[in-house]
This record gives sequence, structure tokens and C-alpha cells, in this order.
Amino acid sequence: MSSARSNIQLASRIDRAYSFADLSTYTFKERMMIRAADLAFFIAIKLIGSTVRFEVHGWENWEAASRDGKIPIYTFWHDRVFLATYFWQRRRIVVMTSRSFDGEYIARFIQRFGYGAARGSSSRGATGAIVEMVRLMRAGSPTAFTIDGPRGPRHVAKMGAVLLAKKTGNPILPFTINAEKSWQVSSWDRPQIAKPFSRARVHIAPPIFVPSDASEADLEAKRDEVQRSLDDLDSR
Repeated sequence: MSSARSNIQLASRIDRAYSFADLSTYTFKERMMIRAADLAFFIAIKLIGSTVRFEVHGWENWEAASRDGKIPIYTFWHDRVFLATYFWQRRRIVVMTSRSFDGEYIARFIQRFGYGAARGSSSRGATGAIVEMVRLMRAGSPTAFTIDGPRGPRHVAKMGAVLLAKKTGNPILPFTINAEKSWQVSSWDRPQIAKPFSRARVHIAPPIFVPSDASEADLEAKRDEVQRSLDDLDSR
């Protein structure tokens, strides 16, 4: 009975991650704005992404991160989310999103691309989302972090992916995508919006493993390793 109940709860979590959330707590105006923003981002990414020519470097590192039953924890900078969403679509990757107006429309347009959204509980915030991601990874879902999000500082790695790697035994897979021709939005992260028919280079770094018995000092060292890896990708 306990096993059956656990399976039902797990199935419910998986279904929730890949399904639109209920918007009843939002006002009518907010619901309309969430739906409009969701569709606008989805259409823009799909239309522009379909014209971009991707050139991939380091695919063997993705293969290394996916061996022996492991699944990647995709890790990248917040300003690369536009093309990253298109490039890695339909892999059932779970992404952490906030319980907020912005988080809701983001969750919806990434779900249209086959991603899942982990929100955790409203009282536990990011910690609850990490716990949810651990459960979903153990059920076979890969995950992803915009490692300097959601509010920066820009290009400064935070600890989320490192903690998840420790808890699950799965490797962190740093990557970057850079469009040769793009627009840049004026915001804290200065996101890159690829121009139609441009070329984009995808660079994937070697996977980073975190021991299950890692100390606080070890975790800090691994975060620094993630930082160096992404900085190195940017330098290319």
C-alpha cells in the first residue's frame, strides 16, 4: 500500500511539472497577461530558432554526462536562455521557476517546448524547488539551471546546480550558446536574442561531478569550478 501511494505521489509530481499551473489566484487581467506573454515568447523563440544554424562543439561531453545511467544537470548563464530553450527542446528537462507573475509565463512557454517546471512550495521557495528537482531527477528527468539567475549578479555562479549534483550523483554539464548576430535587451542580464538566419555556436564543457559526501569547502570549490568552466566557454 505504501509503495502504491508513493508511486501515485511521484506520478502526480511528474504530471505537475509538465502541466500548466492553475491561474485562479491571479486576477483576470493578470491571467490574460500571463497567457499573452507565454504565447509571445513561445512564438518568437520557435520562429527565430527554426532559422538559426547551430554549430556544436563538445558533444562528446554530453555523451560522457549521459553514460552509466546518469542524466545531465544543464548549467548556463541567464542571458543565453533564448536559444538554449530552442536547442535543448523536447528532452523533458526540468527548470526551476519562481512562484510569481514572471515565473508563471516563463513556466508556460518552456512547457510548450517540452520542458518541466519545478516551483517547490510557496513557503520554502528555492529550497523547495531543489527538493522537487531531486525527486524528479530520481524519476529520470534531467534538469537545468540558469546559474546566475533569477536576479544576478550577472555571470556569477550560484550554488543550486552543485547542491543538486551532490544530492543525486548526476553530473553538472556547463554549456553556452552564442549567436553571431543578435539583439541585446537592456536588463540586468542583458539577454541575447538571436537574429533570424544567424549562426550560433554551442560549446559544451566536460561534466563536473560532485561527491555525495562533499563538505562545505568542497561545494564552494565545485561552484568555483563551474564558474571557471563557463568563463572558459565564454572566452571561446
